[in-house]
Amino acid sequence: MAVFNLRDLRASLPRGQRLIGLDPGSKTIGVALTDVTLMLASPYGAIPRGKLKAVAAEIARIAAKEGAGGLVVGLPLSMDGSVGPAAQAAQDWTAALSEACGLPAALWDERLSSSAVNRMLIAEADLTRAKRALVVDRAAAAYMLQSALDATRG
Repeated sequence: MAVFNLRDLRASLPRGQRLIGLDPGSKTIGVALTDVTLMLASPYGAIPRGKLKAVAAEIARIAAKEGAGGLVVGLPLSMDGSVGPAAQAAQDWTAALSEACGLPAALWDERLSSSAVNRMLIAEADLTRAKRALVVDRAAAAYMLQSALDATRG
């Protein structure tokens, strides 16, 4: 498989197929899922960050179960928009993951998604730090995926 521009990935999806959003962290990978119209992203879950083969198998299982035809992976650009070591590692990981799970992928800027979600969870949901840790990865994946959908709609 290949890494695409997100607009091209959306255009190549058969009607009714979803996208999976991934927010890779050092310990867990937040997972989000679009609806079939590609209008709304929702938190889906989190999977442990581990060996590529195991992660790819789990993502392929989710894709088969939920009817997803592509991946949108968070790209941790530097605050100035440059591609630093973390973003380069994310690009390499995304290409390997796409190949391993057989799904096309696109990268999307994820700067500040986790901090935005944490602020929202503190202010609006009034969750403790321990409870936030349980939901922040999947919520950050949904936040990133929703911004990608909004920016590429129409």
